[in-house]
Amino acid sequence: MTSLSPQQPYVLDPTGADRHAEHKVLHAGGAATSVDILGVTARAVADPAVLKDLLTNRDISKDGRAHWPPFEEVIQTWPLTLWINVDNMFTAFGGEHRRLRRLIAPAFTARRIAALGEVVETIVSDILDTLTTHPADEIIDLREQLAFPVPIAVIARLLGFSPSQAVGFRMIVDGVFDTTLTAALARANAAALYEVINELIASKRAHPGEDLTSHLIAVRDSEGDGSGLSEDELRGTLMLMISAGYETTVNAIDQAITLLLTHPEQLDHVRSGRAVWSDVVEETLRLEPPATHIPLRYAINDVDLPDGTTIAKGEAVLASVGAANRHPSWHGETADSYDVTRVTQEHLAFGHGVHFCLGAPLARMEVKTVLEQLFDRFPKVELAVPVGELTQINSLISNGHQQLPVRLRPAVH
Repeated sequence: MTSLSPQQPYVLDPTGADRHAEHKVLHAGGAATSVDILGVTARAVADPAVLKDLLTNRDISKDGRAHWPPFEEVIQTWPLTLWINVDNMFTAFGGEHRRLRRLIAPAFTARRIAALGEVVETIVSDILDTLTTHPADEIIDLREQLAFPVPIAVIARLLGFSPSQAVGFRMIVDGVFDTTLTAALARANAAALYEVINELIASKRAHPGEDLTSHLIAVRDSEGDGSGLSEDELRGTLMLMISAGYETTVNAIDQAITLLLTHPEQLDHVRSGRAVWSDVVEETLRLEPPATHIPLRYAINDVDLPDGTTIAKGEAVLASVGAANRHPSWHGETADSYDVTRVTQEHLAFGHGVHFCLGAPLARMEVKTVLEQLFDRFPKVELAVPVGELTQINSLISNGHQQLPVRLRPAVH
């Protein structure tokens, strides 16, 4: 597959091992850098002003079937096919996107999110209760024992699936974000994900409840005028809710804890009242967003850029939010620094424009609740290894660590 740009594409590392160095390359590449993302050429946009403009530009689509000429060829072999070949609002454009978002939005109103607050508080408290039973100097993997179970429990409550189903979802969703899988393994993983989603749909059709899955099934089964969901859209929407509501929140919790433990002066800002927990959440999302790149968008027509270059009709566009959040034009010379007292906390971790993440308020609540309770219950928590020994997830999309080993109550020597 060749690029419509004469520029030699910069190959993104599938493992994401040195994403911060890649940010610098993208910053230097102008308004839109030609990149190779697992064999597909796209224009990576890391300039925040340009990216925000493109995310609201009517000449940029999320529907590859309609607006990307190599779509049918790419989906045969590309490991990230599931990201572009699924029927839900993530890949919808125009009126189709508005229709799908309208059907889902009622589950994420401010009133419903506020009502989940007590549930989230209890979930986090119960998980921390179990951690208090460990010996004082024992090393605990907080990604495994805190960052994972909190969003899994919340999304299970929201969608109405059981703890046993949650285990199956977790293993498979991890594979959706693993960009080192072969195309064959990625296809097998996608098939497994749809299998467990089909089981969820069948169980909720038989025994509906007060949950989002039952609501979507009711919309699917009761509206015959074309305004509801097709069966593929129902499955695709549930896939989006599970993956977006789980992996990204895990990473946000992981990164927030890591940054506070490696920047104790920032934690002191919170404890002294110079900052609040929501400041920590926003600065974490800015500096280390849960997803580094968001594939893909497509140019419906030629789009002229401020630096005089053009994204040609039919080219794919990669939203490089990790690099955009750290761009010096937005956050100056301190763009790579962690500062919870930062005056300008803006970022693109949840997107921008019509595709802005519906679940953003819930994710923010979950991360804030975890941080409040964790550092209240375990004020002396510390990393159990040097920060340089933490290993990144094998992904150019997902931004988190494979493990987060800590000592919750370091022994007194």
